[in-house]
Amino acid sequence: MRPPDPPPPVADAAYLGELAAIARAHGVTHTGVAPAAVLTRARAAIEARLVAGLTDGMQFTFKNPERSTDPGRAVHGARAVFVAARPYLLADGVTPEGIGGRIARYAWVDHYAPLRAALWDVTRRLRADGFKAVPFADDNSIVDREVAQLAGIGWFGKNANILLPGAGSWFVLGCVATTAALPPARQQAADGCGSCRRCIDGCPTGAIVADGVIDAARCLAWVLQKPGVVPEHLRAAVGDRLYGCDECQQVCPITVRFGAHHLAPAPADGAPCATLDVVRLLTADDEEVLAAWGSRYLADRDPRWVRRNALIVLGNSHPPVGEHVRTVLAEYVAHHDPMLRVHAEWAARELGITDLISAP
Repeated sequence: MRPPDPPPPVADAAYLGELAAIARAHGVTHTGVAPAAVLTRARAAIEARLVAGLTDGMQFTFKNPERSTDPGRAVHGARAVFVAARPYLLADGVTPEGIGGRIARYAWVDHYAPLRAALWDVTRRLRADGFKAVPFADDNSIVDREVAQLAGIGWFGKNANILLPGAGSWFVLGCVATTAALPPARQQAADGCGSCRRCIDGCPTGAIVADGVIDAARCLAWVLQKPGVVPEHLRAAVGDRLYGCDECQQVCPITVRFGAHHLAPAPADGAPCATLDVVRLLTADDEEVLAAWGSRYLADRDPRWVRRNALIVLGNSHPPVGEHVRTVLAEYVAHHDPMLRVHAEWAARELGITDLISAP
């Protein structure tokens, strides 16, 4: 007769230390544990945002609050959530010649790939020891910032990001829900924002409407990701941003002071691109646009949203308008896609080359 399986190890502080060491091998710098209880505060906040109309069609963890605020939905009998934070701030990025469209720092390279590798190694260890475990990173199934706060990793800044004490907010977050009764954080991080409101005042569109409350319709990180026409009143505020927005982090005193002390490991293939040439994007075919875009999020993997953003950046660039810019805009002013025509006509007006636009 087959002998019974040995009991799983005691999920004590020493065992937790072993899991943290596994994660550190992949560049994770901060770990903690949250209880696997329903995230009641996050659920109430999500429901309030939905009622107030602040999500602007955003799905993510808003899509199914009962699922994204209950770790037990993913792992029946879950007792703890192991949380990991990995820095994504890189020292340098390549800025090619041309009219550059800025990429938000978290998207210079895929920082979630090594984080997922860390979480999967932790998951495999937990499963090998007889526990159930499921990892999550950049996943709609759980509100990662909420479990990070409950795990004592950081506090909610007024910009709704998790701020790590002595480190700031340049971090990607992930977690593992498990049946292991890992010891939870003894205390949560104290609020370190105080009376500071630089992120609120520094937001280029006034999207931070209350402490920790973001109006998605005004948040450029979302505006540049979602499909459709970018409202005209937001286009100037886009500036040279092609993807994402770092402004509320760049003005945060804590992130500015401490962020550079917590750099991500340098990519093996050299410095990443911090910008993309928008004229090249506008003249490239679909396959070339998608290749340049890489693994960055793109609604329906449709290159027209990249071109839309590139037209806005072009309209905000105010360079001496060379013949190549005129040629590109002339093509888009006459484009068969009305969405792209709208943005091209706006760009032509901003650049003072209205002769490209046919009279109504």
